[in-house]
Amino acid sequence: MNKISLIFLLIGFALNSQNLKAQVETIPSNNPEARLKSLGITLPTPSSPVANYVQAVRTGNLLFLSGNGPLKSDGTLITGKVGSDLTIEEGYEAARITAINQLAILKAELGDLNRVKRIVKVLGMVNVAPDFVDPPKVINGFSDLMVEVFGERGKHARSAVGMASLPAGIAVEIELIVEVE
Repeated sequence: MNKISLIFLLIGFALNSQNLKAQVETIPSNNPEARLKSLGITLPTPSSPVANYVQAVRTGNLLFLSGNGPLKSDGTLITGKVGSDLTIEEGYEAARITAINQLAILKAELGDLNRVKRIVKVLGMVNVAPDFVDPPKVINGFSDLMVEVFGERGKHARSAVGMASLPAGIAVEIELIVEVE
């Protein structure tokens, strides 16, 4: 290969590198809507409140979401106590489904998940058997999905607690506070 061919090859490589870099930078890794799509997650239509409350209240740039549970796409709830009726892995999946449901409410409230500036605080309640001591491992199903969808903006302060019972016997109930633009 002569010097001119080598120079053109290097120039072409540099241009392709710049083009590739530009393409990579346009991949919406910080775009939660695109992240959901890449994860194969379709948000459901949010369910209506079952009592005298609303799903979300905004004050200033904070959005407070009411507690929600693991309502599956077929309309059934994941119920039972983690540690006796359900494994940690099944509880984790219940928390992940709850995260999807909370994302659906966020989307309905904001119109676009790109308006989420930060997931601020999560309270995860786990319906547990009396001797179950690992609620954080269950609520990781929620937290992990928030980070998958929002990246650094999805990292949050959190409480994960065991409860003697939850409404309708659901496995988890999770509420959150979100900073929005």
